[in-house]
Amino acid sequence: MTVLRSTLFAILFYAGTVVAVLSAFLIVPFGDAPLRRHALRWACFHRWCARWILGIRSSVEGHVPPGPHLYAAKHQSMFETLELLLVVGDPAAVLKRELADIPLFGQIARREGVIPVDRAGSAKALRRMMRAAIAARDSGRSILIFPEGTRVAPGEQPPLQPGFAGLYKALDLPVVPIALDSGLLWPRNSFLKRPGIITIRLGDPLPAGLPRAEIEAQVHAAMNVLDR
Repeated sequence: MTVLRSTLFAILFYAGTVVAVLSAFLIVPFGDAPLRRHALRWACFHRWCARWILGIRSSVEGHVPPGPHLYAAKHQSMFETLELLLVVGDPAAVLKRELADIPLFGQIARREGVIPVDRAGSAKALRRMMRAAIAARDSGRSILIFPEGTRVAPGEQPPLQPGFAGLYKALDLPVVPIALDSGLLWPRNSFLKRPGIITIRLGDPLPAGLPRAEIEAQVHAAMNVLDR
């Protein structure tokens, strides 16, 4: 049953994604707001597929505070990259440049407002990321980042990438750390997904302006509270 569910999910979700990307080009002339709503509908489609095909749903603990914040999330699977768009409410997501360079998809993603980051970490690339994030903040959007830099297995707790501290300082926003355990059901290097409930826990906001060592330590600890 797990193989069948996972296969059906892959067929339906990725076919739907192709339709979503192609139809997005028809929406582009009407402006950024309709395009962002279209992206959220795609995220809702992903949630529907996960719930009714895979038997996976999320349980959200904590609250989304009002106003723009920097959200720093644990990253264990593809699930949260779309689910958190709905949980947080249309944030500008920081994604690796390779995804933003995918033909057609990348064009739409950049227009929607994703913030590409070059994990090689050149100074020029970091400055470009900062400018895009500040522009998103100034437009009233929150910023979503996965500060570990890549997906990790449950139990792994790598240090935060240096780009997080730079973004925290440049944005001057409170940080909401997000812990989750998606890797228990949706392993990072496996085609197979198991049914169940993924917990997403939003921590209390941490104030802007803390020293780098302090904010990194607090965010790292809060992101990993669900590891077991």
